[in-house]
Amino acid sequence: MTDAAPPSSPEAPVLFEERLTDNGKRIGIATLNAPKTLNGLSLDMARLLDERLRAWATDGAIAMVVLQGAGEKAFCAGGDLHSLYRSMRDYQASGSTDVRDNTYASDFFSVEYRLDYLIHTYPKPILCWGHGIVMGGGIGLMAGASHRVVTERSRLAFPEITIGLYPDVGGSFLLHRVPENAGVFLALTGAPLNGGDAIHAGLADVQLPADSREALDAALLLSSWSDDGKANAATLTDVLDRFAVPPTAGPLQTHRAAIAVACAHGALDLVVAAIQAMPGDDPWLATARQTLDAGSPGSARLAFALQRRAGLLSLADTFRLEYVVSLHCAAYGDFVEGIRALLIDKDRTPRWRPATLADATPAWVAPFFIEPWNAGEHPLRDLGTDTLRGTQR
Repeated sequence: MTDAAPPSSPEAPVLFEERLTDNGKRIGIATLNAPKTLNGLSLDMARLLDERLRAWATDGAIAMVVLQGAGEKAFCAGGDLHSLYRSMRDYQASGSTDVRDNTYASDFFSVEYRLDYLIHTYPKPILCWGHGIVMGGGIGLMAGASHRVVTERSRLAFPEITIGLYPDVGGSFLLHRVPENAGVFLALTGAPLNGGDAIHAGLADVQLPADSREALDAALLLSSWSDDGKANAATLTDVLDRFAVPPTAGPLQTHRAAIAVACAHGALDLVVAAIQAMPGDDPWLATARQTLDAGSPGSARLAFALQRRAGLLSLADTFRLEYVVSLHCAAYGDFVEGIRALLIDKDRTPRWRPATLADATPAWVAPFFIEPWNAGEHPLRDLGTDTLRGTQR
C-alpha cells in the first residue's frame, strides 16, 4: 500500500491519511485519536474533522472517506464532558443570565452540529467503522455516514439521561424514526444496542466481523473507484456485502412488542409508568428501568418533548432546535450536576432539579425552547444551504 500524502503527527487529536488505490484514486482516512478517553469528541477534534472533510469533499482525487477511532475499545464514546463542565462552572460563577455567554458551549455545540450535518449531507461515500462503544456524540458522527458498519463488539447508546442532557447531535430526529416508538424508550433508558439492534433501529447499515477489517481495507484499495459519488457509493456497498454477516437480533427486538405498547402513550408520565411496569427479569430490561428511575427527570421531559417536535422538522431544523436547547442545558439545567456526579466527584448521587417527573412539567420545559437571538440571527441558520450538500439520508 502506498501513502499518497504523509499521515498526521501521531500526537494529533485526529489523524488524517490518504491511501492510493490501484486505479489512482485516493481514500481519505480520519481517525479519532484519543483512545484513553474512548475517543471522546473535543472541540479541537470537531474543528479538525470539519476542515478536512470539507477539503476532501472538493478534492477530485478523493473517492471516499473512512471515519474510525483509535484503539479497539471505542469508535467514540461521546463528547468532551470535562471541558464542557469547566465552561458551565465558569458561566455559573460569572452570574450571567444570557445563555450565549458560555462561549465554549456555544462554540462546541455549533461546531459539532455543523460537522454532524455535513456528514449527513456529504457528497461522497463515508464508511464509518462503528466498532466498540459508540455513544452520544459518537452516534452523531456515525449516523449521517452513507455506510455505517457495526461489528459483534459494537455497543450503541444515547445515555444522556444519566448526565442531565438529552439525545442531541440530531438524536431527536433519529430516535423519532426508530420503529414502533422504540426511540422514546432508548432516550428514556439509555439502553445499549448490539449491532443487530442498531441496524433494526436505523442507526447502522451492515454488520461485519471485527477481524475482517484488514481484508476490508485491502479490498477497498483494489476496487475500481471513479469520479462519480453515486457510483462510488454503489462500489462501497458491493465491497461491504462481501464481508457482511447476518446481524444477531438483540434485546430491543426481543422486547419490541412490549416496548411499542409502553411507549405509545401520549403523556410522559404514562410512558414512564408503563416502562417501569414491563414484565420480565431480563438484565437488559432491568438495567433500562433502573437507569430511567435514577436519571434526570428534566432530561426525560426534554427528550420526550424534542422527539414529538422532531416529527415535524427537517434534519437542519432539528439541529437548530437542539442548539437552542443545549445552550439552555449548559446554562441552568441538570447537565453540570450530572457530569459532576459521574465524572468529577464520582459519587454517583446527582441532585436533580426538578427532583421528580411530576415537577418536570411541560411548563417547566418551555423556557428551554426560547431562542436568545433576534429573528434571522440563529448561528446555524445557514444549515441546508451548504454548497457541499449531497443527498440527505
